[in-house]
Amino acid sequence: MLKPPAIQMIGVTKVFPGVVANDKVNLEVFDGEIHALLGENGAGKSTLVSILFGFYEKDEGVIKIRDKTVRIKGPNDATALGIGMVHQHFKLVPNFSVTENIVLGLEPRIPFWGNLDLKAAEDRVAKLSAAYGLAVDPGAKIETITVAMQQRVEILKILYRNADILIFDEPTAVLTPQEIDELLAIFYRLKAEGKTIVFITHKLREIKAAADRCTVLRRGKHVGTVNVKDTDEQKLAEMMVGRKVIFSIDKKPSNSREVILKIENLFVVGSKGTTAVNNLSLEVRSGEIVGVAGVDGNGQIELAAAISGLTPVKSGRILLKGRDISKDTIRQRNESGVGFVPEDRQKYGLILAFRLDENLILKSYRNDSYSSSLGFLRFPVIAKYADTLISEFDIRAGNGPATYVSGMSGGNQQKVVIAREIDLSPDLLIVSQPTRGLDVGAIEYIHRRIVEERDKGRAVLLVSFELDEIMALCDRIAAISKGQVIGVVSAEEVDERRIGAMMAGLA
Repeated sequence: MLKPPAIQMIGVTKVFPGVVANDKVNLEVFDGEIHALLGENGAGKSTLVSILFGFYEKDEGVIKIRDKTVRIKGPNDATALGIGMVHQHFKLVPNFSVTENIVLGLEPRIPFWGNLDLKAAEDRVAKLSAAYGLAVDPGAKIETITVAMQQRVEILKILYRNADILIFDEPTAVLTPQEIDELLAIFYRLKAEGKTIVFITHKLREIKAAADRCTVLRRGKHVGTVNVKDTDEQKLAEMMVGRKVIFSIDKKPSNSREVILKIENLFVVGSKGTTAVNNLSLEVRSGEIVGVAGVDGNGQIELAAAISGLTPVKSGRILLKGRDISKDTIRQRNESGVGFVPEDRQKYGLILAFRLDENLILKSYRNDSYSSSLGFLRFPVIAKYADTLISEFDIRAGNGPATYVSGMSGGNQQKVVIAREIDLSPDLLIVSQPTRGLDVGAIEYIHRRIVEERDKGRAVLLVSFELDEIMALCDRIAAISKGQVIGVVSAEEVDERRIGAMMAGLA
């Protein structure tokens, strides 16, 4: 007799003001499988798993856990059913230790005294970490460990609570390629221990590498479920976006001309007080895309932040069309023609408590078009402008320009930032991790827009941890290691092996 599925969601519907997030969606996941949930930004994936974990209550439908109909009214109900969730944005207390975060709300106590038995907690966390090969230090402070390690802490939190159904919402969005490989290896170990995994991703390669089956959603509806070994990336992409997706980037040879950005002997101190950018020099010309390729933590993020004005320069010069802007304010740099898509859209790119239309004019609200002579914003004009960008960049917003960005999916938040920066037509466009968290259809569109900006004569500096993206988009590639440019090469004359060697510090 066949065992019933671990999870059955039948005809699940969830409606928010102005948008049907899930429309009679079906999901069936078997015990001990790795099941991918795929869809465009705003397709309803995160809403569906949030219903399963109790963050939202469904409006219609049935949920069964191992053939038993259940009502999940909150995360505590989900935890009691053996369901755990690792969120895209981690739920950790920075100044607490790893162990204190893991046991929060479920603290072991010393008999009679009632105090926290930290030693017992650390011992159990260490045993769990060793059993699943997570290599986490139980005593480390969260604020001192890497993003990948913080994610492992989140995994340990749900394992500590004896979860056997593990949900991961965009688990690779903030990881480097090497860290992604390590996470997938953790998935295999969890599966070998009998755990059931549901993970949301936009990356087709990860689905092919890790998943047994894949359920595809499109605009809130269930499109189909496939055996991953019996399908290919092109078919998955077509199911996701409803059309054929072109993975290759069609671009003409670069017509680079004048030097727009010139960096001379730049030194920048990082957040930990050490030198992050070390005597770096680089040029970017109009009509070209220069990529900065490097392993995370080698100064590329600090470089982008220094050019945009987010991080002060210790010494050296940043010349924009021949003028030193290294001491300019962020506003002065914006007005001089610097556009910036930051790595962390929520921290540096958006004001989450503002509406979509307000975020789109963050850099231009002082213009006469949007402000009256008395300083009042012209909201009808702003809303009309926002409608144009919403349509052009396919931003999914249930309440249109009045949608608060805090309630939008991560991918659609990214589109808001990119739409704002590109529409300002800057002379220099800095794009740091521009496609992080985007689906293949959106990636295809953003790549095309970046190339279009190049073809219009803009100078583009691209920072990305995705070597495929660097190789496909860039005209020249600067490999960075320990804050120094090891070499600058033509993208047409180099392969991934050579770039990888340069990223490792080999000239």
